[in-house]
Amino acid sequence: MTTTAPSDVRPDPPRSPDDSSLTSFGYRQELHRSLGRYASFAAGFSFISVLTTVFQFFAFGYAFGGPVFFWTWPAVLLGQLAVAACFAELAARYPLSGAIYQWSSRLSNPSFGWFAGWIMVIGQIVVVAAAALALQMVLPAIWSGFQLVGHDPAPTSPDGAANAAVLGVVLLVLTTLVNMVDNRLMSVINRVGVTAEIIGAVLIIVLLFTHSERSPGITFHPGEGGSGLFGALAVGAFTAAYVMIGFDSAGEMSEETHHPRRTAPRTILTALGAAGLLGGLIVLGGLLAAPSLTDGHLGVDGLSYVLTSSLGDGVGRALLADVVVAVAVATLAIQTAACRMLFSMARDGRLPFSGRLAKVDPRTGVPSVPALTVGVLSAALLLLNFASPEAFLAIGTTCIVMLYLAYAMVTGPMLVRRLRGGFTADGTDETGAPLFSMGRWGVPVNAIALVYGLLMSVDLAWPRAAVYDPTGGHWYFQWFTVLFLGATLLVGAAYRAYRARTAPAEAAEAAPPSYA
Repeated sequence: MTTTAPSDVRPDPPRSPDDSSLTSFGYRQELHRSLGRYASFAAGFSFISVLTTVFQFFAFGYAFGGPVFFWTWPAVLLGQLAVAACFAELAARYPLSGAIYQWSSRLSNPSFGWFAGWIMVIGQIVVVAAAALALQMVLPAIWSGFQLVGHDPAPTSPDGAANAAVLGVVLLVLTTLVNMVDNRLMSVINRVGVTAEIIGAVLIIVLLFTHSERSPGITFHPGEGGSGLFGALAVGAFTAAYVMIGFDSAGEMSEETHHPRRTAPRTILTALGAAGLLGGLIVLGGLLAAPSLTDGHLGVDGLSYVLTSSLGDGVGRALLADVVVAVAVATLAIQTAACRMLFSMARDGRLPFSGRLAKVDPRTGVPSVPALTVGVLSAALLLLNFASPEAFLAIGTTCIVMLYLAYAMVTGPMLVRRLRGGFTADGTDETGAPLFSMGRWGVPVNAIALVYGLLMSVDLAWPRAAVYDPTGGHWYFQWFTVLFLGATLLVGAAYRAYRARTAPAEAAEAAPPSYA
């Protein structure tokens, strides 16, 4: 029999006073609590990753909406701020991993909450794949050698789509390894990456505005797609909708954050506010500095074309290198959030292979099996890009709809609870200050958040042939979002029915600990 030498035993990490907050929910502290306020902010900001998402979907928004698509940005930002305000209240009251699942379950019932968590985690896995695909928008623009497959780097071409999948898989291998090592390493990479992204975003904004070719009045001009102003805005809103998701990640990391009841609500709002402001200015700057609005490049190559054409190859490529860092950090952060959701649901015994998914390495303080699971499933989704270039857009839009629906499955029960008088502002945070609350504005803001989320979900999922199957012949891509959502619900319902039949005692609708 072998024994471990004392020198090889790593002592337990120091316990935080915040660890005891989990006992009121019936959980014990397993994840290492090591994140401060900036790290919490970085978790939300890096999921949003304004550089990743704006560069990934700017061309799409412009192609369908023309310059007027800029105005969808403030509209989406206001709607998402309403959602974020609701989430900030919940983060103060329920500082738990698996935020959407935990919040929905406590506001409604365990069954409804399970489906919210199920939709959310599947959506997060799709977001990981979509974020990894963004490398194709920047790496070949920096150096043609990054085009490993074929010669056409456009993500809507067969060569570009296949190359995007290859680059994405390489990135997923790296992020999966980081997520399996230690949450402190993940936090350091997040903080460094977010700092670099913010600096890069500010530099891009300054340089674009100092190289303006036209006035802001151009944003009142619709595109030439012939779909009318409403149609242009409805489709152009995809860009802003894709960018401004994931701010709830600060809540996902609550069990690893110091003073989460005080920290998470503020970082949820500041992450979205900062990303919304920076992203809007980048979109406006790109429209003003583009060499031409009519030569076709802006609707295909997007902001990469603007940077290299207006600022010169040297400066443009240097800024694009910063975007690459943002893409990598965003993929890492989104994968981390998905891992925490899997861990939280598995901890309650509500997923297949829950025992393995809920296991936390006491040395590293991270659930490594969820990291590997998310990495493998996301990489499998990337293989769709080899089938058709339309998969690029299908994957991106599907993940947005999944998250929007999951958000609505929180704001909906929350509004019902408010109207019944069951949602109060009682309680204090770790410093003794009152918990974050919207006060008398709670009902109207909550109602706006719910209606906005449902309308955006319908808009995003609407099977427009011109958007999802422009070349024709791929009906499954036109209906991909609807089909994927339907399949997600069917698989979830089938699993729950199977568990109820084979293990009725375990599958009973008994609430997880302290479901008050």
